[in-house]
Amino acid sequence: MNNTACAGCKSSPSPTTTALVGWVLESSGRGTLSLICTCLFTIFLCTWVVIHPRVYKRRLLGKLHKLALFLKTIVAPEFVAVEGLQEWSQAKKVVKDCAVYTGGRLKLIHAFYIGMLGLKYRTPRGEKVLWPNQYIWLLQQGLIDWEDHALWGLSEENIRDKSDADSTVKLAALCQVSWFVAQSIMRVVHSLPLSQLETMTLAYIPLFIATYFFWWLKPKDVKTSSVVELPDMLPDQKMAFESMAVSNSFDAEGIGRQDSLWTIWYLTPRLFEKVAEDKAIQEAKAIRETRALQVAKPLQRAKPLHEHKVSRVGKQSSGRKTDVGENANEGHDDLPFAPESDGIVVAYWDPEVYHSKIWPAICLFGASFGGLHLISWNAVFPTFIEQWLWRVAALTSIFSLLIFIHFEKVLFRWGGPRTMISLLTPALYLLSRVVMAGGVIASFRASDPAFIIHMLSQLIGSMFCKGAAVGSIYRYGIYRLSPQIAFPFKSTIYSVQISSFFVMSTIRQVFWDLCEFDGKRL
Repeated sequence: MNNTACAGCKSSPSPTTTALVGWVLESSGRGTLSLICTCLFTIFLCTWVVIHPRVYKRRLLGKLHKLALFLKTIVAPEFVAVEGLQEWSQAKKVVKDCAVYTGGRLKLIHAFYIGMLGLKYRTPRGEKVLWPNQYIWLLQQGLIDWEDHALWGLSEENIRDKSDADSTVKLAALCQVSWFVAQSIMRVVHSLPLSQLETMTLAYIPLFIATYFFWWLKPKDVKTSSVVELPDMLPDQKMAFESMAVSNSFDAEGIGRQDSLWTIWYLTPRLFEKVAEDKAIQEAKAIRETRALQVAKPLQRAKPLHEHKVSRVGKQSSGRKTDVGENANEGHDDLPFAPESDGIVVAYWDPEVYHSKIWPAICLFGASFGGLHLISWNAVFPTFIEQWLWRVAALTSIFSLLIFIHFEKVLFRWGGPRTMISLLTPALYLLSRVVMAGGVIASFRASDPAFIIHMLSQLIGSMFCKGAAVGSIYRYGIYRLSPQIAFPFKSTIYSVQISSFFVMSTIRQVFWDLCEFDGKRL
């Protein structure tokens, strides 16, 4: 850990000396506990609080999906920020396309709600997702009217009521992050060192701000979707409507792997993916038809020379009709009829954003996460090797990200040396993240291991006892005495909130006031 030596860990550190130190008790300056708590709390605000998961019918999958997003944000916050940009860009397109049919009353919050699988329609087998392009098509065809949007669960009041997003919480998170940045700047100005953990925390903040900007109006933690009845449609209209579905992985009809556990890791499908898929299908059909005609023309010119053979074969046949086009396709079954889908999509950027002038700036901004780790270039590490591991890992994360984000679409499928590069770069990026995270943890190892274990055991034991006790009192006491009153407060969430208060007080009590270890006063 980059810190300065102190006499017996009781006085303020001197900025003129640099040495590797271990656990520092709280004093008039700062101690290791306050540093760790501040950094971890700030990282928590930049990850867990910022994520806005999509809507799931099954509550368990919704919670697991949020946990998966949290892990993604911890490991690769740049990609979550870019995902937020793409969702924001899609929502703006939906608002623009619907403006003519809604009189401009469909806002970003409505577009976000539809895009996060908030609308579903009933089918004989269950429920299916109503995708944004399908909703736009229904408006264009005059099958629905915006005046009835409240009946579809699209009133702004209904969406905000379902959302757990709180502007006060977002403002508090921004204040905490701003305070942390200001504190770090002041330490640098006064020639005081920053620990590796503080450097890593600072790296999350720019991406946290960007993600919050894109998702500011997006509903958060919506538990239930709006299930509607589709208007009556003609068979052709019904077929056209269903063909516009972006994906069937999130439907709930009990078919295949729909709504399965694997979907928690999937990115929410975007409209540009469906547009690209339809375009590839049309191009493949055009190629097939063109080649079929090229093969059919020589056959038609040769027909008069072999009329007697054809008639004889026709008499011997059992009434089966032959089609020149069908025969022409023989030997050409390898022609593409659908877009390439044999492969897991690792990354796919919105073509409009990818080909825009701001894409280079987006790439550089994404590389800021690794770039900010370079602040600890000259920091004090336990060993010389660990210092260079940190430096190499920070540079690797920068360049591997810039190379990976250069590819518009990356498939987990062999396609030559280009594919090897596109798949190797994210692997190098993840490896560099592991090395830097390990460097942060290793920087604390100068502390007495027995002392740290003693403190952590006291913390975990006290947290568990108080949290379990308070949760049990609420659940089996208040809830059983008055379930009508307790139920609206969502017993599980409420008990967690009460337990959190005691957890925070326990942290302060154990790590702040406990100053005796192994019979000695510290």
